[in-house]
Amino acid sequence: MERIEKLAELYKEVLQHITPNPNREGLEKTPLRVAKSFDFLMAGYYSDPEEILASAIFHEDYRQMVLVKDIEVYSMCEHHLLPFFGKAHVAYIPDGKITGLSKIARVVDCFARRLQVQERMTMEIRDCIQKALAPMGVAVVIEAQHLCMMMRGVQKQNSITTTSAFTGIFLKDHRTREEFIHLIGTKLH
Repeated sequence: MERIEKLAELYKEVLQHITPNPNREGLEKTPLRVAKSFDFLMAGYYSDPEEILASAIFHEDYRQMVLVKDIEVYSMCEHHLLPFFGKAHVAYIPDGKITGLSKIARVVDCFARRLQVQERMTMEIRDCIQKALAPMGVAVVIEAQHLCMMMRGVQKQNSITTTSAFTGIFLKDHRTREEFIHLIGTKLH
């Protein structure tokens, strides 16, 4: 709770620099609310994504693509402290080990709930799954909208940033990579 109190003090000081009346009724509890909000939004710093995967590893002889797509992503741009949000698509081809499907989404959340750039987050997710599961390959694509581009700066409302990162068979075999790209763009249900 000490961290929350310190953050609230800092946000109170920020408000004193940006508004003529930081003590008005609507702003009275804002520093504490923002401090609690940031504590939640940065919870990824307090989790180990490899431990998340390790908590549910199972030995299976399955050697085809496992894809979890349309994982909601909410993160904070480390350059402007504004949100970016979108979808992550994560696939791997097991080599004797699988993990619980929800663990993939939790790994995405773990990296998203940190100050981020989309490019690094894409690689961190890829590398974590590769290290923890040692699969034949990992593929990660993230599509996101960045409020730092929409609300300020260039102000482009409909731009979407797409990043990708691959290992193993997804790099070596274009048919496997194409299957992944096809599946993330197809609505099967």
